[in-house]
Amino acid sequence: MKKFLTPGCIAMAAMIMATPPAAEANTPVDFARVKITDNFWAPRLHNHAATTVATCIDQIENKTGRMRNFEQVANGGHEHSGIFFDDSDVYKAIEGMAYTLINNPDQALEDKTDEWIDKIAAAQDKNGYINTFYTLAKPNDRWTDMDKHEMYCAGHLIEAGVAYYKATGKDKLLNVGRRMADHMMDVFGPGKRHWVPGHQEIELALCKLADTTGEKKYVDFAKWLLDERGHGIGVRLDIPWDPKFYQDLTPVAELTDISGHAVRCMYMYSGMADVMAATGENAYMDALHSLWHDVVDRNMYITGGIGSSHINEGFTVDYDMPNLDAYCETCASIGMALWNQRMNTMEPDSKYVDVVERCIYNGILSGVSLSGTKFFYVNPLESRGDHHRQEWYGCACCPSNVCRFLPSLGGYIYGVSPETIWVNLYIGSEAAMPDGKWTVNQTTSYPYDGSVALTLAGPEDEKRDIRMRVPGWCDSYKVRVNGKAVKAPVEKGYLVLSGCGNGDRIDFDMDMPVKINSADTRVAEDLGKRAITRGPLVYCVEECDNASTYDLGLKVNGTELSVGEPIAELNGAVSVLASVPGGNIRMIPYFCWDNRKAGRMKVWLDYKN
Repeated sequence: MKKFLTPGCIAMAAMIMATPPAAEANTPVDFARVKITDNFWAPRLHNHAATTVATCIDQIENKTGRMRNFEQVANGGHEHSGIFFDDSDVYKAIEGMAYTLINNPDQALEDKTDEWIDKIAAAQDKNGYINTFYTLAKPNDRWTDMDKHEMYCAGHLIEAGVAYYKATGKDKLLNVGRRMADHMMDVFGPGKRHWVPGHQEIELALCKLADTTGEKKYVDFAKWLLDERGHGIGVRLDIPWDPKFYQDLTPVAELTDISGHAVRCMYMYSGMADVMAATGENAYMDALHSLWHDVVDRNMYITGGIGSSHINEGFTVDYDMPNLDAYCETCASIGMALWNQRMNTMEPDSKYVDVVERCIYNGILSGVSLSGTKFFYVNPLESRGDHHRQEWYGCACCPSNVCRFLPSLGGYIYGVSPETIWVNLYIGSEAAMPDGKWTVNQTTSYPYDGSVALTLAGPEDEKRDIRMRVPGWCDSYKVRVNGKAVKAPVEKGYLVLSGCGNGDRIDFDMDMPVKINSADTRVAEDLGKRAITRGPLVYCVEECDNASTYDLGLKVNGTELSVGEPIAELNGAVSVLASVPGGNIRMIPYFCWDNRKAGRMKVWLDYKN
């Protein structure tokens, strides 16, 4: 999307360079260094800590058998309850609990986490193996079926151990994960057994383990697992192995098109990016570029949702994007955020953060109710009034994934490279840079308002470049430095403000009009339809706001769009109004739907003369 400066901008100030220096890879600023303070996210994260985490703990501990499975193993039992990958929900919840403790210290929550960790450690075999399904239900069948998520569960165990170690300094769970990783490396690897993980996750977890322990062998194992794909190794016991579904058709370095299960794809691409970052090699970059364009250009919904089919929880053919039957798993949008953040750190480009932002504000945030107690697994773009969030799921990957993702949000806002501070997302916050010298204070009412103010604090004798992302939705903006309008150059979608110093204030004011969007003409479902957006938010029509006008569409001539009033019962969400012949249509942010009365909903509206 073309971005341009408004006529009000004056000549470039002396501190702004005419030609921006070449961008370089950057590192995300850890969310432990970021305190979110705005009126949109801060209350949500507070509620997440108080309510969503507690909901997950209650479900895992009291209403399902997930923790009892670990107790059964430790006590010599033989009864497993639930699904073969249920251990992963416990680990993801612990990761979320760890992240919550970083910004919301809570002794009771830490004690509960320690209690769970003791039970998990007691369920580990002497050789390091841990998986309650196989230990309880199929003790003689370990490592026989590549679809049964043994490495997937191990990956989430490792991530939880790393998270809790960083949050508290306690290494008990980290060591459980490390012993499991060592066990897997005793069994698999060059000169040993072959293996293709049926559900990817272990690859990025191993890279985190390597980074935490300083042991490169874990990255080497992650790369070996990635490179096992595409060689006819896959085995499943109950039905034939489907190479397309498992991303096992070709070696990963040769991939060009996305296929199969959406979440598995996202975790694999994230792992590929992590291996490259850890090794300094670009072995997978051509593949990741091609895959990115295939996903974003031909298979991503306007909400950031991916994976259109309920049959394979993933992809069919390009531009097959139904609305009523859209799958769009919450986990898949989380995976998109994970992958695109990694792409942006390797080669900074605002297009990657545009995807992260689209997913966060639409495909991910819709996955949890405003109360924080109910969840969507599937996020369609239309409903007949029969699709609702649930308190939990038999397959509960999405609630536990939301539990760990949201408290890590602060880690997506800023990045750093040697002489530059990158501002990726516009979220009111106070951030301390890793060098211990610089801090950034950001104030904004985003996503409902496009005005952002940054204030810098640092050594008097040092300067930093500030690169501020110009969102893809933004067509017009103004920039002021210390009250003076400037005309800053843009590189790869980032405003480049060079030589910024202590006490400088940057005001970035983005026009945020209501927009009418059309889909690619190859998306048959959306021909003759339009969707409404404002800033990063996708809007939808919900029947409870439009009892008599729900079926009215937008008119080619005669539709007047305006920003409506905040809706108190939706936590102050700002509405959009469409005045059309026959009445007024009130639209709400997509993430807010199904929080009031049951009723129909749609994102894509008829667009007629």
